[in-house]
Amino acid sequence: MKLLRFALLAFALVGTAALQADPVAAPAPARARTSPHETISSRVDGNVVMLVYGRPFSKDPKSGELRKIWGNLVPFDKAWRTGSDEATLLITQQAIDLGGTVVPAGIYSLYTLPAADGSAKLLINKQYGQWGANPYDEKTEFAHVDLKKDTLATQVDQFTMAIEKNPAGGGVIKLAWETTQFSVPFTVKK
Repeated sequence: MKLLRFALLAFALVGTAALQADPVAAPAPARARTSPHETISSRVDGNVVMLVYGRPFSKDPKSGELRKIWGNLVPFDKAWRTGSDEATLLITQQAIDLGGTVVPAGIYSLYTLPAADGSAKLLINKQYGQWGANPYDEKTEFAHVDLKKDTLATQVDQFTMAIEKNPAGGGVIKLAWETTQFSVPFTVKK
């Protein structure tokens, strides 16, 4: 029952995130989403972790042509909203240690900062409800953590995120697109 209440609260917050991101600002006009959206969640060590994100395709929605993702569609050295349309949401019921940074229970936006050398950082932002990534507001950044990069054997056509249990304990958040997968481990703080 507690999980059901948490999930309903999270979905309600996601729906009103744009209004609560800046209580002084007038509600933003509705914007057309360009990609399908997904909400995923996992219970890891008694904690529910949820991600809400847009899932763009490698193919251009207008021309159907295959796009180069890393370094082109997702530019190097610029904060990317880790998906499409609204910035990706991370919702955690309890505090977690995400890549060496303690993130208190709550709602955060996730951005990715890829570099030309193949490395990337996950930017954890205290503000949520932002559309896109420009301009990225460093003043509301909570922390940034290093992502581990792996090369995938098969092409991933649609941006995909996952929350998986880590055999070593805790969990792992994964981001996969094109032939690249980035990941970061987390543990639940007791």
